[in-house]
Amino acid sequence: MQGIGIFDGDILVVDRHLAVRNLDVIVGCYNGEFICKIIDIKNKLLISANPEHKPALITTNESFTLEGVVSRSIRCHRPANII
Repeated sequence: MQGIGIFDGDILVVDRHLAVRNLDVIVGCYNGEFICKIIDIKNKLLISANPEHKPALITTNESFTLEGVVSRSIRCHRPANII
């Protein structure tokens, strides 16, 4: 998600109470995989910030659950020793 300012090691604040809007960054589960993507509600697409990855279409054949909307990202400048 570097294309939109989310980098490896960042902490995401995911709000389950926000109503999802078109082109929000979301966290979800798509076909058993935990994902962080941009959601295009109008076209039922999950879009990667990396232009090399094609958008994934959400159809009735796909398993998709929305976990929440990313409302904030926190950049960590010094790694934490959390196990």
